[in-house]
Amino acid sequence: MRIRFDHKSLTKGAQRFRFYIDNAVQYIIPNVFYRARLKGMMRHASVEERNAAMQRAAYYVKLPVGSSVGSNGTSVGDFRFPFHQKHKFTTYFFDLYDVLRYFHTALRFNYVFGDIERPIIEPSFVKARSITDEPSNGAIMKLNQVRHFRFISHDKPFSVKKNMVVFRNVVNRQPQRYLLLEKFHDHPLCDVGQVNANPEHPEYVKPFMPIDEQLEYKFICCIEGHDVATNLKWVMSSNSLAVMPEPTMESWFMEGKLIADYHYVKVKPDYSDMIAKVEYYATHREEAEQIIHHAHEWVKMFQDQRQERLTELLTAEQYFKQTEQL
Repeated sequence: MRIRFDHKSLTKGAQRFRFYIDNAVQYIIPNVFYRARLKGMMRHASVEERNAAMQRAAYYVKLPVGSSVGSNGTSVGDFRFPFHQKHKFTTYFFDLYDVLRYFHTALRFNYVFGDIERPIIEPSFVKARSITDEPSNGAIMKLNQVRHFRFISHDKPFSVKKNMVVFRNVVNRQPQRYLLLEKFHDHPLCDVGQVNANPEHPEYVKPFMPIDEQLEYKFICCIEGHDVATNLKWVMSSNSLAVMPEPTMESWFMEGKLIADYHYVKVKPDYSDMIAKVEYYATHREEAEQIIHHAHEWVKMFQDQRQERLTELLTAEQYFKQTEQL
């Protein structure tokens, strides 16, 4: 199941409810039905569709040579919903299960659910990994997409938005977010704050701001948390500019391939040039709108549901090939 997020018609809660209901229904369908469809889906894809999906699959899965799943791997046939576990990571499970059910039950794999805050030791399906040109044990899959892959379908023009930068998020053990608050919580061009309590610095705390209100601003900070910046996808689909340092983590959105000052406004890791960048693009509208156009073109790649499914299947296939199971 894939959902396109319309921020005006579908609330976050309603979106999650729909996700759980749809996946619960699909979970009871025998997997043999999906395995029978796999060859047909591959056969009906055009050469262009397949080549594009293969290029992305090769990017998502670049395991070290000689990779092996190891003795702790799970088989596709044994991958079932963990009803008796306290931390189920339900959305992660259904997203991965929805792809792997197309493959033979004997194939084995590893997975790591949740934010990636430690090195991946075995070749595993993950939501995110560090950006590197080297081989990686993290094989990226489109996980927790109900939270991460939300897109804006209606927005006002950049020119009529506020000439300010906004940031609202939870801030805990994330120095890059904390530094932003420390430097700009009271700056006249910034409306930045954390939505969780901070007894040491209550001045950093500001009220929760829904997406509709954040879209009133020309500039929206997309700052990495424990791994990727969750809001980057919907910001790049809007008519506001994403403002952030060069990313260090990447997900299915391929943050590692984004081009600075082409897809987003790049600022230094210490934010020392952020105000200058904001003032520049606020007065150079054509350049700002070009970046927004390029961002929209990037987002389109992830809104083609047929192509997304083909890419997911070829990514899983690539994992099984690189672990010498196919």
